[in-house]
Amino acid sequence: MFLSSMSPSVSRIPAPAAKGNTVLEIDTPSLLIDLDAFEANLAAVHQHVIGAGLHVRSHGKAHKCPAIAHRQLAAGALGICCQKTSEAEIFADAGITDILITNQLVGTRKVERAAVLANRVKLGVCVDHALQVDQLGDAATRHGAKISVMIEVDVGLGRCGVSSAEAALMLAAQIGTFSPSLTLGGIHAYTGGAQHLREPAEREAAVAAAVERVTAIKWALETAGFPCPTVTGAGTGTYMLEAASSLYTEVQPGSYVLMDADYAANHLPDGAVPLQHALFGLCTVISASATHAVLDGGLKTFATDHGLPVIQVPGWTVKSLSDEHCVIVPDGAAMPLQVGDKVRLIPGHCDPTVNLHDWLVAIRGEQVEEVWPVLARGALF
Repeated sequence: MFLSSMSPSVSRIPAPAAKGNTVLEIDTPSLLIDLDAFEANLAAVHQHVIGAGLHVRSHGKAHKCPAIAHRQLAAGALGICCQKTSEAEIFADAGITDILITNQLVGTRKVERAAVLANRVKLGVCVDHALQVDQLGDAATRHGAKISVMIEVDVGLGRCGVSSAEAALMLAAQIGTFSPSLTLGGIHAYTGGAQHLREPAEREAAVAAAVERVTAIKWALETAGFPCPTVTGAGTGTYMLEAASSLYTEVQPGSYVLMDADYAANHLPDGAVPLQHALFGLCTVISASATHAVLDGGLKTFATDHGLPVIQVPGWTVKSLSDEHCVIVPDGAAMPLQVGDKVRLIPGHCDPTVNLHDWLVAIRGEQVEEVWPVLARGALF
């Protein structure tokens, strides 16, 4: 069941639009979801992955929006991923029942909440250290909960994860000591470093190296009597490669339903159809001169870790962002802009941009069809 899009209890910030408004009536700065592009991306990725015999486990960190997660499940996703316990709690409150926390939980409060949550939903958690297993196992035992534990393998990202079969075997044995509260669910192997490699051959080589490493660790675990029914990972930039690997059983794309300027900069293999831009920042021109114009959305509207947003008005370029302003400059053939005009921009990085907003305005054509609360915004712990 989808959440009510306009419930006054979901956010202390009024929604920037209502169903039936035109785009010109939307308050700014705000985020738009182009439903035609969103639905096309959803169908394309799910059909490809499910057709290859794998499961889709969509990553909720990209949109932090239960209304989107429900649509991903309706399109065939097995469940969702979250990065934090607080994210998972919010999605569970919204009726999502299969959640993998693709992160390590450290600290009594986090694992206690995870154990309580595991009595409400099917819950998985990643580990790469003995302390994480001990804390999670103790909490699950106290609460009579059952948690599926995924051993994270570092496949080149240089972030979390074990790097050897020996370390994985030690964790698997430790997980077994907490049976039946903890069970070994398999291996988490996210090729994060490959997602934004620009050339197809670069991404292919990175995923091939990951597959080789994970295959060896999986073989060692299974040979020692530790079944690994699930190998999960992948993302929007590489999901086709993991789907073709004969190793992964599920993939975790997140940005695919939204897209952003950074993902669009990836070069695709021959014959591949690009995903469409579905996420746009909508801003209003609040000042204009012969040399530049100023929009009402700045650093509090757009994340810039992957570059400045890209304006969708011919002849104009984003020059700079400050807290509340975006300065754009024209070239010689720029379409004229006036104070009061509304313009769209493609964010450089969708995930942290969405986390700046309380609402997503879903439009079809030039009309608002729904307004979705970003309920997991700021869920960082």
